[in-house]
Amino acid sequence: MLNIEIYDQFCEITGKQQVFCEEPMSKHTTFRIGGPAKYFLCPHCVEEVRKIVEFCREQNLEYFILGNGSNLLVSDRGYDGVVIQLYKNFSRIDVEGTRMRIQAGALLSSVARKALEAGLTGFEFAGGIPGTLGGGAVMNAGAYGGELKDVLVEVTVLTKDGEVLTLQADELQMGYRTSIIKTAGYIVLEAVIALCEGDRETIRGRMRELTELRTSKQPLEYPSAGSTFKRPEGYFAGKLIMDAGLRGYQVGGAQVAEKHCGFVINKDNATAADVVQLMADVAQKVQKEFGVTLEPEVKFLGDFK
Repeated sequence: MLNIEIYDQFCEITGKQQVFCEEPMSKHTTFRIGGPAKYFLCPHCVEEVRKIVEFCREQNLEYFILGNGSNLLVSDRGYDGVVIQLYKNFSRIDVEGTRMRIQAGALLSSVARKALEAGLTGFEFAGGIPGTLGGGAVMNAGAYGGELKDVLVEVTVLTKDGEVLTLQADELQMGYRTSIIKTAGYIVLEAVIALCEGDRETIRGRMRELTELRTSKQPLEYPSAGSTFKRPEGYFAGKLIMDAGLRGYQVGGAQVAEKHCGFVINKDNATAADVVQLMADVAQKVQKEFGVTLEPEVKFLGDFK
């Protein structure tokens, strides 16, 4: 049940037009799955984010920072807390010579296009990653031999105590799908990346090449959260799943993609419960066949019990 006083306070912070109640999370994840968020907020600036987080902490309200929802599975029952979306309202990209200053809500694909327009090379690898700069910095997003840690100069974050910090690249402790941002629970506000001057046609050609590679190898025609499992050391999750005979394996509307077994897709109105059961079945079979533990790369939000 909604609390009118809490709702009114959120409206005072961000404006009524940016506060939504019982918002279907299926509209805000690339899986196209998920029940409603009790409160869904779209702040415009750092100060609004800071005030929202401060209020949530004062009221003991759970909150979750959302970008494009590209690596997220939300419970069918939804989320009984506050979703703070840093996305379209938080997506400014400024080019400063060979550096780019980017707000957390900017899509990585938009950053890649902006770099192309500016004749800057070094970000082509991220052009097909569906997430935002904020989420990418938290997880050290990467593809085709490139990672965000290769280009990050600094990241500005909001701490749990409401302090705004700017962390330099050598302070970020970035590894495979992790960073100090993730382990410390910081909220990314913006980042600066450093690229190199390049030839626009060469950059465009490389981006086109990677797009064709993704299209041919990944099930982009279906909703998904990208790679479902982390890469086990010394193995590839997709190959293990394929070798376990699970290509096309289906639970309800969720399926191990036939085109790439590392992806679980929403083939036919899948529920979160379908996806969770399928992931459990896959992990169990791979463990039994090969003795390898698959860990989810996708994040979970809400009650899955």
